[in-house]
Amino acid sequence: MMAFLSMVGVGLIGLLPLANPLTSVIVLLGIGSHLEPAERNRQVLQASVYVFLILLISFYAGQAILNLFAISLPGLRIAGGLIVGHIGFQMLFPKDALDSGTPRQGGSQSIAFVPLAMPTTAGPGTIAFIISASATVPAHVPTWMFQSAAVTSFALTGLICWLVLRAANPIMRMLGHSGIDAISRLMGFILVCMGVQFVINGIEQVYHGLQG
Repeated sequence: MMAFLSMVGVGLIGLLPLANPLTSVIVLLGIGSHLEPAERNRQVLQASVYVFLILLISFYAGQAILNLFAISLPGLRIAGGLIVGHIGFQMLFPKDALDSGTPRQGGSQSIAFVPLAMPTTAGPGTIAFIISASATVPAHVPTWMFQSAAVTSFALTGLICWLVLRAANPIMRMLGHSGIDAISRLMGFILVCMGVQFVINGIEQVYHGLQG
């Protein structure tokens, strides 16, 4: 049991800094503030389930999927960076504000899978970490225990994401529309920077691969 709990702990320590649920809160504050609270809570729950499923699929079939479509990890990083950068630009320069100068109205468009679950939480770094970990089962650990610990870590990561994202509701009520708009633009700039860094890291990996 202690070995199992230790592996779950190691999995969480590796996953949470990469998944960084706080980044998803930033995105939710920026592009989900116009949603009704009930709809926002529903999409937060969906996003948390999607995070778990993405991690699970990456663990069991991630490398096979990448090989099937001839996608490299650097390519995954660059694609994720472009998506994150695009989301950042949308937050930095809201289309509705530019077009009409009026606040965004309520809507029901889904933000659960993209961008909350992927690539914001289960992004290229997280997927690469899981694919690497899935191929390195310790020799002294039974396979069933390793896989059970991994699935438990994924479930706990999804639960933590849900708890953190639910905390966005009181933050929205406290900040109000103008406060959310200001923070959204600031965080949009940060996301653009993160997206650019993802692309740079992917290009560096390609360069080192060519050099090696």
